[in-house]
Amino acid sequence: FTENPATLGYDSFHNPSWDPLWAACADEGVVVSIHLGSSGQLAVTAPDAPIDVMITLQPMNICQAAADLLWSRVLKQFPSIRIALSEGGTGWIPYFLDRLDRTYDMHHLWTGQDFGDRQPSEVFREHFLTCFIADPVGLHLRHDIGIDNIAWELDYPHSDSSWPAAPEELARVAARYDVPRDDLDKICHRNAMRWYSYDPFAHTPEADATVAALRTRAAGHDVAVRSFDKGRFERTRKGADLGKLARQATA
Repeated sequence: FTENPATLGYDSFHNPSWDPLWAACADEGVVVSIHLGSSGQLAVTAPDAPIDVMITLQPMNICQAAADLLWSRVLKQFPSIRIALSEGGTGWIPYFLDRLDRTYDMHHLWTGQDFGDRQPSEVFREHFLTCFIADPVGLHLRHDIGIDNIAWELDYPHSDSSWPAAPEELARVAARYDVPRDDLDKICHRNAMRWYSYDPFAHTPEADATVAALRTRAAGHDVAVRSFDKGRFERTRKGADLGKLARQATA
Protein backbone atom coordinates (compact mmCIF):
# COMPACT_ATOMS: atom_id res chain seq x y z
CA PHE A 1 0.00 0.00 0.00
CA THR A 2 1.04 3.60 -0.38
CA GLU A 3 2.61 5.79 2.31
CA ASN A 4 0.00 8.48 1.74
CA PRO A 5 -3.03 7.76 -0.44
CA ALA A 6 -4.13 11.40 -0.22
CA THR A 7 -1.15 12.57 -2.29
CA LEU A 8 -2.24 10.21 -5.07
CA GLY A 9 -5.77 11.59 -5.19
CA TYR A 10 -7.41 9.02 -2.90
CA ASP A 11 -8.93 9.31 0.56
CA SER A 12 -6.47 9.57 3.44
CA PHE A 13 -5.74 6.82 5.96
CA HIS A 14 -8.19 8.54 8.28
CA ASN A 15 -11.19 8.18 5.96
CA PRO A 16 -13.53 5.24 6.67
CA SER A 17 -13.67 4.43 2.94
CA TRP A 18 -10.60 2.19 3.54
CA ASP A 19 -12.33 0.19 6.28
CA PRO A 20 -13.14 -2.78 3.99
CA LEU A 21 -9.41 -3.05 3.22
CA TRP A 22 -8.37 -2.91 6.88
CA ALA A 23 -11.08 -5.39 7.82
CA ALA A 24 -10.09 -7.86 5.12
CA CYS A 25 -6.39 -7.68 6.03
CA ALA A 26 -7.16 -8.04 9.74
CA ASP A 27 -9.54 -10.95 9.20
CA GLU A 28 -7.15 -12.86 6.95
CA GLY A 29 -3.91 -12.05 8.78
CA VAL A 30 -2.49 -10.18 5.77
CA VAL A 31 0.34 -7.77 6.57
CA VAL A 32 -0.15 -4.36 4.95
CA SER A 33 3.21 -3.44 3.41
CA ILE A 34 3.77 0.30 3.26
CA HIS A 35 6.66 0.73 0.83
CA LEU A 36 9.28 3.45 0.94
CA GLY A 37 8.73 6.16 -1.68
CA SER A 38 5.28 4.90 -2.68
CA SER A 39 3.40 8.10 -1.85
CA GLY A 40 4.71 10.18 -4.73
CA GLN A 41 5.41 12.77 -2.01
CA LEU A 42 9.14 12.52 -2.43
CA ALA A 43 10.94 14.94 -0.15
CA VAL A 44 13.09 17.56 -1.85
CA THR A 45 14.23 20.87 -0.45
CA ALA A 46 14.12 22.82 -3.69
CA PRO A 47 13.31 22.18 -7.37
CA ASP A 48 16.98 22.49 -8.30
CA ALA A 49 18.35 20.37 -5.44
CA PRO A 50 20.50 17.37 -6.42
CA ILE A 51 18.59 14.10 -6.65
CA ASP A 52 20.75 12.86 -3.75
CA VAL A 53 18.61 15.03 -1.46
CA MET A 54 15.48 13.08 -2.35
CA ILE A 55 17.25 9.73 -1.97
CA THR A 56 18.57 10.73 1.47
CA LEU A 57 15.19 11.92 2.73
CA GLN A 58 13.05 9.03 1.47
CA PRO A 59 12.77 7.38 4.92
CA MET A 60 11.13 10.56 6.20
CA ASN A 61 8.09 9.76 4.05
CA ILE A 62 7.63 6.35 5.62
CA CYS A 63 8.13 7.94 9.05
CA GLN A 64 5.16 10.17 8.24
CA ALA A 65 3.10 7.13 7.24
CA ALA A 66 3.95 5.40 10.53
CA ALA A 67 2.88 8.47 12.51
CA ASP A 68 -0.29 8.81 10.43
CA LEU A 69 -1.33 5.21 11.11
CA LEU A 70 -0.21 5.08 14.75
CA TRP A 71 -2.35 8.06 15.71
CA SER A 72 -5.27 7.10 13.45
CA ARG A 73 -8.36 5.20 14.55
CA VAL A 74 -7.29 2.27 12.33
CA LEU A 75 -5.23 0.47 14.98
CA LYS A 76 -7.97 0.92 17.58
CA GLN A 77 -10.81 -0.17 15.31
CA PHE A 78 -8.88 -3.08 13.78
CA PRO A 79 -6.71 -4.28 16.69
CA SER A 80 -5.26 -7.26 14.80
CA ILE A 81 -4.02 -5.19 11.82
CA ARG A 82 -0.28 -5.53 11.14
CA ILE A 83 1.85 -3.21 9.02
CA ALA A 84 5.32 -3.58 7.53
CA LEU A 85 7.39 -0.46 6.81
CA SER A 86 9.05 -2.00 3.78
CA GLU A 87 12.55 -0.77 2.95
CA GLY A 88 12.04 2.09 5.40
CA GLY A 89 15.16 1.54 7.50
CA THR A 90 15.30 1.26 11.27
CA GLY A 91 17.88 3.72 12.67
CA TRP A 92 15.23 6.42 13.08
CA ILE A 93 12.85 4.20 15.04
CA PRO A 94 14.24 4.71 18.60
CA TYR A 95 13.87 8.49 18.38
CA PHE A 96 10.45 8.07 16.75
CA LEU A 97 9.28 5.86 19.64
CA ASP A 98 10.56 8.34 22.20
CA ARG A 99 8.78 11.13 20.37
CA LEU A 100 5.53 9.15 20.25
CA ASP A 101 5.56 8.56 23.99
CA ARG A 102 6.46 12.15 24.84
CA THR A 103 3.75 13.47 22.52
CA TYR A 104 1.22 11.22 24.22
CA ASP A 105 2.35 12.05 27.76
CA MET A 106 2.39 15.79 27.13
CA HIS A 107 -0.65 16.23 24.91
CA HIS A 108 -3.16 13.36 24.99
CA LEU A 109 -5.47 15.05 27.49
CA TRP A 110 -6.27 17.78 24.98
CA THR A 111 -5.77 15.90 21.69
CA GLY A 112 -8.15 13.14 22.79
CA GLN A 113 -5.81 10.22 22.15
CA ASP A 114 -6.42 7.22 24.38
CA PHE A 115 -4.32 4.04 24.45
CA GLY A 116 -5.59 3.01 27.87
CA ASP A 117 -2.75 1.93 30.14
CA ARG A 118 -0.29 1.50 27.26
CA GLN A 119 2.26 3.81 25.69
CA PRO A 120 2.27 4.48 21.91
CA SER A 121 5.65 2.74 21.66
CA GLU A 122 4.03 -0.47 22.92
CA VAL A 123 1.24 -0.11 20.38
CA PHE A 124 3.80 0.46 17.63
CA ARG A 125 5.67 -2.74 18.48
CA GLU A 126 2.40 -4.67 18.44
CA HIS A 127 1.43 -3.51 14.96
CA PHE A 128 4.56 -2.54 12.99
CA LEU A 129 7.37 -4.57 11.46
CA THR A 130 10.39 -2.42 10.58
CA CYS A 131 12.50 -3.44 7.58
CA PHE A 132 16.00 -2.48 6.47
CA ILE A 133 18.55 -3.19 3.75
CA ALA A 134 21.68 -1.71 5.33
CA ASP A 135 21.31 0.08 8.65
CA PRO A 136 24.24 -0.25 11.08
CA VAL A 137 22.72 2.19 13.57
CA GLY A 138 19.47 0.25 13.60
CA LEU A 139 21.28 -3.03 14.17
CA HIS A 140 23.21 -1.47 17.03
CA LEU A 141 19.97 -0.15 18.59
CA ARG A 142 17.97 -3.30 17.86
CA HIS A 143 16.67 -3.67 21.43
CA ASP A 144 15.55 -0.03 21.53
CA ILE A 145 13.55 -0.76 18.39
CA GLY A 146 12.28 -4.16 19.54
CA ILE A 147 14.17 -7.28 18.55
CA ASP A 148 10.92 -8.96 17.46
CA ASN A 149 10.01 -6.05 15.16
CA ILE A 150 12.96 -6.02 12.74
CA ALA A 151 13.37 -7.76 9.39
CA TRP A 152 16.38 -7.63 7.11
CA GLU A 153 15.77 -7.26 3.35
CA LEU A 154 18.06 -8.52 0.62
CA ASP A 155 16.25 -6.35 -1.91
CA TYR A 156 17.28 -8.05 -5.16
CA PRO A 157 19.05 -5.75 -7.24
CA HIS A 158 18.51 -2.08 -7.74
CA SER A 159 20.68 0.92 -7.08
CA ASP A 160 19.92 1.09 -3.35
CA SER A 161 20.49 -2.59 -2.59
CA SER A 162 23.64 -4.38 -1.47
CA TRP A 163 23.14 -7.32 -3.84
CA PRO A 164 24.96 -9.60 -4.54
CA ALA A 165 27.11 -9.18 -1.39
CA ALA A 166 24.28 -8.33 1.00
CA PRO A 167 24.84 -11.27 3.39
CA GLU A 168 28.51 -10.37 3.80
CA GLU A 169 27.59 -6.74 4.50
CA LEU A 170 25.13 -7.80 7.19
CA ALA A 171 27.64 -10.23 8.69
CA ARG A 172 30.29 -7.50 8.97
CA VAL A 173 27.93 -5.13 10.75
CA ALA A 174 26.64 -7.89 13.03
CA ALA A 175 30.20 -8.75 14.00
CA ARG A 176 30.98 -5.09 14.70
CA TYR A 177 28.16 -4.91 17.24
CA ASP A 178 28.50 -8.46 18.61
CA VAL A 179 24.98 -9.41 17.53
CA PRO A 180 24.31 -12.90 18.92
CA ARG A 181 23.09 -15.69 16.66
CA ASP A 182 19.60 -15.73 18.19
CA ASP A 183 19.10 -12.02 17.47
CA LEU A 184 20.47 -12.44 13.95
CA ASP A 185 18.17 -15.38 13.25
CA LYS A 186 15.19 -13.30 14.32
CA ILE A 187 16.24 -10.39 12.13
CA CYS A 188 17.12 -12.53 9.12
CA HIS A 189 14.13 -14.86 8.98
CA ARG A 190 12.28 -15.83 12.15
CA ASN A 191 10.50 -12.49 12.63
CA ALA A 192 9.36 -12.50 9.01
CA MET A 193 8.20 -16.11 9.32
CA ARG A 194 6.05 -15.18 12.31
CA TRP A 195 4.70 -11.90 10.94
CA TYR A 196 3.85 -13.33 7.52
CA SER A 197 2.64 -16.72 8.84
CA TYR A 198 4.93 -18.57 6.46
CA ASP A 199 7.37 -21.40 7.07
CA PRO A 200 9.88 -21.64 4.20
CA PHE A 201 11.53 -24.63 5.86
CA ALA A 202 8.41 -26.65 5.16
CA HIS A 203 9.50 -26.46 1.51
CA THR A 204 13.28 -26.14 1.76
CA PRO A 205 15.09 -27.70 4.74
CA GLU A 206 16.85 -25.09 6.85
CA ALA A 207 20.24 -26.64 6.12
CA ASP A 208 19.59 -26.13 2.40
CA ALA A 209 18.51 -22.51 2.85
CA THR A 210 21.76 -21.02 4.10
CA VAL A 211 23.57 -18.42 2.01
CA ALA A 212 26.24 -20.93 1.06
CA ALA A 213 23.72 -23.61 0.08
CA LEU A 214 21.59 -21.26 -1.99
CA ARG A 215 24.66 -19.88 -3.77
CA THR A 216 25.74 -23.39 -4.63
CA ARG A 217 22.34 -24.00 -6.22
CA ALA A 218 22.66 -20.74 -8.16
CA ALA A 219 26.17 -21.44 -9.45
CA GLY A 220 26.71 -20.10 -12.94
CA HIS A 221 24.12 -17.33 -12.77
CA ASP A 222 25.28 -13.90 -13.91
CA VAL A 223 25.55 -11.56 -10.91
CA ALA A 224 27.52 -8.78 -12.58
CA VAL A 225 26.51 -5.28 -11.46
CA ARG A 226 25.74 -2.96 -14.37
CA SER A 227 23.55 0.00 -15.11
CA PHE A 228 20.65 -0.12 -17.55
CA ASP A 229 20.04 3.62 -17.45
CA LYS A 230 22.89 5.81 -18.66
CA GLY A 231 21.12 9.15 -18.87
CA ARG A 232 19.44 10.05 -15.58
CA PHE A 233 22.50 11.61 -13.96
CA GLU A 234 23.24 13.72 -17.03
CA ARG A 235 19.64 14.91 -17.24
CA THR A 236 19.66 15.79 -13.54
CA ARG A 237 22.95 17.63 -13.84
CA LYS A 238 21.51 19.75 -16.62
CA GLY A 239 18.62 20.81 -14.38
CA ALA A 240 15.82 18.49 -15.47
CA ASP A 241 12.69 18.38 -13.32
CA LEU A 242 13.74 16.54 -10.14
CA GLY A 243 10.21 15.58 -9.19
CA LYS A 244 9.67 13.84 -12.53
CA LEU A 245 12.98 12.01 -12.22
CA ALA A 246 12.12 10.95 -8.68
CA ARG A 247 8.80 9.51 -9.84
CA GLN A 248 10.57 7.64 -12.63
CA ALA A 249 13.14 6.30 -10.18
CA THR A 250 10.46 4.77 -7.95
CA ALA A 251 7.95 3.76 -10.62
